[in-house]
Amino acid sequence: MAVAILQARMSSTRLPGKVMKRLAGRPMVERQIERIRRCRPLGRIIVATSTDPSDDPLAAHLESLGVDVFRGPLIDVLGRYMGAARAFAVTGQVVRLTADCPLADPDVIDACVRLHARLGVDYVSNGRQPTYPHGLDVEAFGLDALEAAEREAVDPYEREHVTPFIYRRPERFTLAALTQDIDESHLRWTVDTPEDFDFVERVYAALYEVKPDFTSDDVRALPFAHYGSTG
Repeated sequence: MAVAILQARMSSTRLPGKVMKRLAGRPMVERQIERIRRCRPLGRIIVATSTDPSDDPLAAHLESLGVDVFRGPLIDVLGRYMGAARAFAVTGQVVRLTADCPLADPDVIDACVRLHARLGVDYVSNGRQPTYPHGLDVEAFGLDALEAAEREAVDPYEREHVTPFIYRRPERFTLAALTQDIDESHLRWTVDTPEDFDFVERVYAALYEVKPDFTSDDVRALPFAHYGSTG
């Protein structure tokens, strides 16, 4: 079974504390975990946050809910990921997710994990050749690739963003992309700004009460689903 590591922090520059903003009555990070738990190939979900005091309320809240939490460096997120993998004895597939995507699609995550397993490659993502809305991002990779990145990466960008050490080296690591037939990469279903949060609030207000396990197709059917579109 794959293990999802969800990176989260309170110190976002554009929307501080966004992961704990209330969404349909609960913190946004809870809503995302609720959706991720519907992923069939995932055996465990770990939230990797930082040891910075600003993340104390986040860690305490998640631990009170029984969520697995690892705390590591604030900026060296690659080191934080490897620390989480070691702390929870991860041995197989690692799935990287970020906690600003409360519209995360379990079917897309499942498809990425299964493609990674079927092809036997080092790394699969739906973000390197983007066709999905921004906010459905997922990466799946093997522990060996993560260990190599953590051991060898010195570029600050590669330390902060976890996987660039892998996908920047196609001569060393085998890579594959998960894509869909229609290109929706111009859509913003993530939360970086107050406007983004307003959008996902509207989605949850329209769908969550009547269908808490709403799908991406349910979101697409909303009259305002094309938020962020540049087309």
